[in-house]
Amino acid sequence: YQGAPKFWGDETRPAYVEDDVVPGHEFVGIIEKIDDEAKTRWGVDVGDRVVAEQIIPCGDCRYCERGSFWMCMKHTIFGFKKSAFGAMASHMIYPRQARVHKVNASIPPAHAAFVEPLSCSLHAVERASLKFEDVVVVAGCGPIGLGMIAGAKAKSPRAIIALDMDERKLDIAKKCGATHTINIQNTDPWDVISGLTDGYGADVYLEATGHPSAVAQGLRVLRKQGTFVLYSVFKEEVTVDWTIISGDNELNVLGAHLGSVCRRDAVRMVESGILPLDEIWTHQLPLKDFQKGFDLVASGKESIKVSLIP
Repeated sequence: YQGAPKFWGDETRPAYVEDDVVPGHEFVGIIEKIDDEAKTRWGVDVGDRVVAEQIIPCGDCRYCERGSFWMCMKHTIFGFKKSAFGAMASHMIYPRQARVHKVNASIPPAHAAFVEPLSCSLHAVERASLKFEDVVVVAGCGPIGLGMIAGAKAKSPRAIIALDMDERKLDIAKKCGATHTINIQNTDPWDVISGLTDGYGADVYLEATGHPSAVAQGLRVLRKQGTFVLYSVFKEEVTVDWTIISGDNELNVLGAHLGSVCRRDAVRMVESGILPLDEIWTHQLPLKDFQKGFDLVASGKESIKVSLIP
């Protein structure tokens, strides 16, 4: 919506997103109609509350055959392509190749819809291969960053440091499992991280801000042979001194894309009630107020997560 080469293309790549498509790839719904094949495939029936992976893999490319369906070469994604309209509507259709998961009917709809972004957060944490002794830094305390903090807490590292410029989000980060919070407007993160690590630097840096400055920040606070996991999609190009990665520090730089095989783990975490989802989902709006919802997200000052209710 705000624009990024990944979605709308540039001089080096075509647009991924098609227009005239109903958007919405984080959703939950109730099954109204289903055939016997789908009942068997997904283990669900009419009346069940379900979510689906945002990606719809082909099932037969190299990545799908090797188990990495989230990297499918010939995939579609709900709300991005005409082949799979999204959830900003009263009804939607799950195609045959969709990956569907049942969610407890007792939890609020907005909480159930958080399964999708949370699975992405958990995949980023899994990519980091956290150890008990690690000092972990999470940059950005929006929905993805808060999910990363909760996922990191489940791995029991030595410390989890949350970075943001919003004190309200930092307070929620503590409830998600952060052991330390730093408002980067007031405090240089290195001053705290250096003190916690005897001057070595953090073991793991998880990036969830979408701001180019967070990349250079991560390279600065990581120790030699530390691990940088990048999740964000950037609107603009990011420029850093790559020598820091190689010649100086021999860093492990990893990407994280979508939710991998973490969807069931995300369902369990949401159903457990351990996340402060009432504070993360700050606004519930009717679908007709979608523009207000987009504006709330774009400003970043009032909302953390906004849901639209058809």
